[in-house]
Amino acid sequence: MQVEVVIVGAGLVGTGLALALERQGIRVALVEPAPPPFPGPEWDARIYAISPASVAFLESLGAWQALDAARLQPVERMAIAGNRPGSALSFSAYETGVARLATVAESGRIAHALWERLGAGVVHVVGRRCAALAIAPDAALLALEDGEEIAAKLVVGADGAGSWVRQAAGIEARVHDYGQLGVVANFACERGHGGTAHQWFREDGVLAYLPLPGARMSMVWSTPEAHARELMALPAETLEARVAAAGESRLGRLQLLAPAQGFPLRRLEARPLVVPRVALVGDAAHVVHPLAGQGVNLGFGDAAVLAETLAARETFRDCGDPAVLRRYARARAEAILAMRTVTDGLVRLFGATGRLPDEFRNRGLNFTDRLPVFKNLLVRHALG
Repeated sequence: MQVEVVIVGAGLVGTGLALALERQGIRVALVEPAPPPFPGPEWDARIYAISPASVAFLESLGAWQALDAARLQPVERMAIAGNRPGSALSFSAYETGVARLATVAESGRIAHALWERLGAGVVHVVGRRCAALAIAPDAALLALEDGEEIAAKLVVGADGAGSWVRQAAGIEARVHDYGQLGVVANFACERGHGGTAHQWFREDGVLAYLPLPGARMSMVWSTPEAHARELMALPAETLEARVAAAGESRLGRLQLLAPAQGFPLRRLEARPLVVPRVALVGDAAHVVHPLAGQGVNLGFGDAAVLAETLAARETFRDCGDPAVLRRYARARAEAILAMRTVTDGLVRLFGATGRLPDEFRNRGLNFTDRLPVFKNLLVRHALG
């Protein structure tokens, strides 16, 4: 099989990139062990706060419009609290002059909407795994386990934090394990959330409430592994009470909608982002702590910029031309570095113990809250 671009990994970022390239007339092969499952009526455990920039990207692909509006929740305000009474920071869409800070959506439904819009320009290579990657000056050859070979000008690794493509291309990944799990669960709430996302920087980690449509919310509690496993082992009623108390009973009594799940929290940085005939996007390229809720948005940014870069290349350059790939890497360097620095810095700051760090971070929240111009700059950067 011969295509211009082969993308390994059909998650949100890989499928979004495939669809964006197909719309430019670029023939793509999408390699994935299994297609995304059809979403059921229950709420997805994996919830994302999609930034306006990512919404615009998904709209350009026709995927956002296909989502059920009744299952989308705008975030109009964000309230952040430190671990001392009175230490707080808030962001408002109204004060920033935007319609919303983000829109909360379910991962599975976005994945299904993207997959359903792939057309004849994308060859689905489903149910097969990669076996070998060979790079030549003018092309790359991807061999599958069943013996089939795919020749392409560019191979894109969109296959997650454990990326096979990254390893096969010899790209180094610097990984830091935070020693934490992100515990996620959805709850029905006694009180309405008013479109507000809440976040508490606690001594036992970072607790976040993301609003869902109706009187529901999605929780992410980033906490040391031992505490995370304790939370996941609790009976439903005990967990409900623990999460409600940790959130200052802001939403009243909580009712667990599905068992809590946990995933390890790490920082990952691939260096370099590109090598001859290979580019990385999404978690294959970078993983950041979820406290800022920007991981998937960073990945959508990769897909959008790579698609734009390939579309703007000179006619005498192919999709895997090193000069073209370097343009993509340069275009993404600042955004990736900024997000990695901010998230890792916050994890370290709020993880430090002692009176002085505690005083500094809580005073810092209050100080930032009194600077509306700086707050607006922070929000607009996060909005993309």
